[in-house]
Amino acid sequence: MSETLESVAVKIEVNGDPRTITVEPRTTLLDALREQLALTGTKKGCDRGECGACTVHVDGRRILSCMTLAAMQAGKRITTIEGLERDGKLHPLQAAFIEHDGFQCGFCTSGQIMSAVAMLAEAKAGWPSAATADVRRPFTVADLTGPEIRERMSGNLCRCACYPNIVDGIAEVASG
Repeated sequence: MSETLESVAVKIEVNGDPRTITVEPRTTLLDALREQLALTGTKKGCDRGECGACTVHVDGRRILSCMTLAAMQAGKRITTIEGLERDGKLHPLQAAFIEHDGFQCGFCTSGQIMSAVAMLAEAKAGWPSAATADVRRPFTVADLTGPEIRERMSGNLCRCACYPNIVDGIAEVASG
């Protein structure tokens, strides 16, 4: 016997626009974005938090949208891949992925780019990673070596194995 839960209204900001969605309490943020708001750039890959294809930003931090409930996001700012471009101009990381052929099938690309945008912000904030040689020294974007970028992007999988091109694109944007 399946029980139907009462839907809840959730006020959120998505890509700069205030929105109210009505969701069943068990609806993931990923499903709400794709099914209710028609923002299909965020992909459903594994639906288990393992591939990173569903990466979005919530209040500026990267999260896996398949692993959080939409109802938990009330009052928060959500940015999807559709929200990165400004006035018809691609985000520098979007352009770098094109320039460096950082994708083949493209399925993981939106999650890779969203993760890379957040990863650069984390590096600018001085956050070390598991690959940081000396965590006692302040970390800067200039410290983003290939191994640092690969470690920081390790939660995003690419079945086409475009990793060298992805790292090159991110490194180009990081270097200014």
